[in-house]
Order: sequence, then structure tokens, then C-alpha cells
Amino acid sequence: MRKLLLTLALVLSLAAPARAGDITVSAAASLTDAFNAVKTAFAKEHPGVTVVFNFAASGALLSQMAQGAPVDVFASADQKTMDQAAEKKLIDTATRVNFAQNALVLAVPADNPAKIKDLASLTTPAAKRIAIGNPDSVPVGRYTKAALIKAGLWEAISPKYIMAETVRQVLDYLSRGEVDAGFVYGTDAKQGGAKVKVIAEVPVETPVTYPIAVLAGATAKADAAAFVAFVAGPKGQEILASYGFKKP
Repeated sequence: MRKLLLTLALVLSLAAPARAGDITVSAAASLTDAFNAVKTAFAKEHPGVTVVFNFAASGALLSQMAQGAPVDVFASADQKTMDQAAEKKLIDTATRVNFAQNALVLAVPADNPAKIKDLASLTTPAAKRIAIGNPDSVPVGRYTKAALIKAGLWEAISPKYIMAETVRQVLDYLSRGEVDAGFVYGTDAKQGGAKVKVIAEVPVETPVTYPIAVLAGATAKADAAAFVAFVAGPKGQEILASYGFKKP
């Protein structure tokens, strides 16, 4: 019930009429820092356009859009969620483009109290709390689950999981030392600075690629398309690279 009320509240908050020259961009939480920098650079080239962001887990953003939240651009942290948006006819598929790639990493608080050194260490008694994104709605959680299943660890360590609603929530748990380990993207670990230590990059069968698209019901399609082009273009790519994202 709490999650339903939260989703409804977010939809209502986005439902206010947009001002002329505004575009609303719903983007995966892991894009927060990079996209805020993109916004500044984009504004210099498009001074009449104001970008309004809505950051959350990709699955939560999809639910908001499906319930009628007015959005002009959607940037997902995985292909599956964007595929679902396409199936629901929420996006203009002709505008869809992959614009970034990330890595899944195993990270720990800087002091690493549980002495985690690899995935196998997660089975030790010292590793009591492991933060992961909820696989039902958070892309990093789906990548994590798939990787742990392949490693034969998913069921073995399941009692230790602390489910998070966004990858940034996992990062917060790690930064505050509230968990012994967690799975985040490499870019998020970088934002954790000295509070977070990366133990290893976790192999994934499906590359962590980010797609972006203009919404079929966008009210400012030209400006929305301009934002997508900027993100995928040289300047946007340079900014994304500075935050640790790789080219798709």
C-alpha cells in the first residue's frame, strides 16, 4: 500500500501543467549526477528550454508513465524496461537510442568490516547484510540476481539481502556503513568517493546499456528530441564519460 501511495503521489506531482519551454525527463537514478551536468551544458545551447528531472528506479518510472504521468523523455538503466515501455506504446520507438554503458560492481564500506574480498566471501558469517536493488523493479537488482544465479550464490545468501528501491539507496547503505556489502553500478561507486570501496567488477551476461527515447505523448517533441540528440552527441558523451559511463 505504501508503494502504491508513493507512486500515485509522484504521478500527481508530475501532473501539473508544464510551462512553455519545459521538458520533463524521467531518468534512472544512476544517471542523477551525470544528467544534472548534462542539463547545465544543454541549457547553454538551448536557453529557452528548461529541463525538469524525475529520478527513480526505471521500473517505478515506467509505472508512473503507464498511469499517465506527463513525461517527454525516458532514460532507462536497462533494455528490458524500455522494451516494456515500447510494448505499452509509451515511447516513439523511432527516437530510441542507446547512449551509455555501465558496469556492475561488488562494493563495501571503506573500512570493509566483514573483510569481503570476492563474491565467495558473501557466504561467510561475517557478511550479515548485503544490499541489492529489488529485482522486480530495479535494473541493477536484475543484473545482480542474474550474476549471483550464474555464480551459484543467489539462494545461498538470500537471507542476507537488504532490498533497496533504487541503486542510490544501495549506495546510501554502503556510504553509511549500514550493510557489509552491496551491488551498485561502477558510476555510483565512484560517486560514493572515499566512503565506498569497490571489491570487484561482476561479470554480466547482458551488457548494462542505457537507452533513451522521446515519449509518444510528449508535449514538446522537438525540444525532447533535441535533449536526446544532445545526450547521444559528442558533448553529452563527454560529460557522461567524466562520470564513469562508457560508450554503448
